[in-house]
Amino acid sequence: MAAQRYRKRPVEVDVAGPLTPENRDEIAAWCNGKAEEAKVAGPGRGLVTAVVIHTLEGDMRASYGDYVIRGVKGEHYPCKPAIFAETYEAVAQE
Repeated sequence: MAAQRYRKRPVEVDVAGPLTPENRDEIAAWCNGKAEEAKVAGPGRGLVTAVVIHTLEGDMRASYGDYVIRGVKGEHYPCKPAIFAETYEAVAQE
């Protein structure tokens, strides 16, 4: 069976981020109160602060530096900076 190729349709999304200690509460509020601060295991030893976002697929953690995206159905989810840079580009504001 030969695989078929598909291209992702272009969509525009709203983005808050990257997440920082200074904008953590603002981004949590932007997620319609569906985010909460949590301590999660960081790289190596110790804990880092993250925002837990209640998504359609379950709870996801946004760490400092992650972008928080509002999708086409109003859902919120985090995105790592490298993936964000490869996937999204700014849209001209009218």
